[in-house]
Amino acid sequence: MAADVEKAQRAAEGSSPTIFSKILDGSIPANIIYKDDQCVAFRDVAPQAPVHFLVIPRRPIPRISRVAESDAQLLGHLLLVASKTAKAEGLEDGYRVVINDGKQGAQSVYHLHLHVLGGRQMGWPPG
Repeated sequence: MAADVEKAQRAAEGSSPTIFSKILDGSIPANIIYKDDQCVAFRDVAPQAPVHFLVIPRRPIPRISRVAESDAQLLGHLLLVASKTAKAEGLEDGYRVVINDGKQGAQSVYHLHLHVLGGRQMGWPPG
């Protein structure tokens, strides 16, 4: 956990291209489990639960705190894809959706992404 916080503290907003843009352009491979014209879902390379995947928009949005009214449809679509993909991954008993924002939110990649974690009992509080 401390390593994740340190990584987030070193991350720079606006650094381009991000690892996610490289996944989107195919220059970095990913285990893609869903894709459409607006987003892509793929398995996390360092899973924190038995099922851990990310949902990212194709259009880069650096942070959830920087979205605009015009992003409402895309944000809703990301959540629908998270739900549909969680169901396809067998997470009938529930799961957690996490969006990190900024350094104090432990965001380490400045391309909006939803973490979907499941397959075990989640604890509370989360952080």
